[in-house]
Amino acid sequence: MNWETLSTTNQLKAIIAESTDHPVMIFKHSTRCSISSMALNRLERSWNQDEINPLKPYYLDLIAYREVSNQIAADLGVEHQSPQVLILSDGKAIYDNSHMGISYNEILKIANDLQTA
Repeated sequence: MNWETLSTTNQLKAIIAESTDHPVMIFKHSTRCSISSMALNRLERSWNQDEINPLKPYYLDLIAYREVSNQIAADLGVEHQSPQVLILSDGKAIYDNSHMGISYNEILKIANDLQTA
C-alpha cells in the first residue's frame, strides 16, 4: 500500500481541496495503540489500489502530529477517534469510522458508489 504521509495543517488544507477532484481517505493511527495497529494491518492486507482507484490514501501518525488531528476535527466537524478512517469528497467528510468498524470492503463500496454517482 502506498500511503501519502499527512504531517502538517497546510497539507491538510491541500488534501481537503484535492478531494474536490477525487475522493481521498485519511487513516488516523495511534502508534501506541494495539487496536490501531490491528486496524491498520487489516486495511493494508486487503488494500488493492487497482480496484479502489481513484481513492487516494493518506496516513496520519496522530501521536507525532496531534495538531493535525485536532485540525481535522475542527475543519471537517468529525469527532476525534483513534484509529479512525475518514473519506473526503468535495471538501467534506462523507464517511468516518473507527476501531473495529474500519473495513476495507466498506471503504471499497463507498469509493465505487462515488465513481458511479
